[in-house]
Amino acid sequence: MTTFDNREKEFEARFKHDQEFRFKVTARRNRLLGLWAGGQLGLSGEAAQTYAKSVVDAEFAPGGDRHVVDKIAADFTAKGLPLSAAQVRFALDRFAEEAKKQLMAE
Repeated sequence: MTTFDNREKEFEARFKHDQEFRFKVTARRNRLLGLWAGGQLGLSGEAAQTYAKSVVDAEFAPGGDRHVVDKIAADFTAKGLPLSAAQVRFALDRFAEEAKKQLMAE
C-alpha cells in the first residue's frame, strides 16, 4: 500500500467520523430545542418527550432546519405565544453549541 492509499483511507475515515458527528449534533440540538419549546408550550413529562421527538423528526422532512423552525414557530403561534422564526433560529444556534459541548464531553 502506498502513502497515497493510506492518506485516502485516513481521509475517508475522517470524513465518515465528521458526518456521523454532525448528524449526532443535529439530532441532539433538535431534541434540546424540542424539550425547551415543549416546556414553553406548557408540556411536561411524556408529552414533552413526544414533542421533542416530533422536532427531531421534523429535520428529516424536506427543508431540514427550515422545517424545524417553521414547525416550532407555527406551534407557538397556534398556542397564541409570541415567538418569531428569528427567535427560533437563535435558540437553534444556542442549542447547537450546547449539543456539541455535550457530545464532546462524552
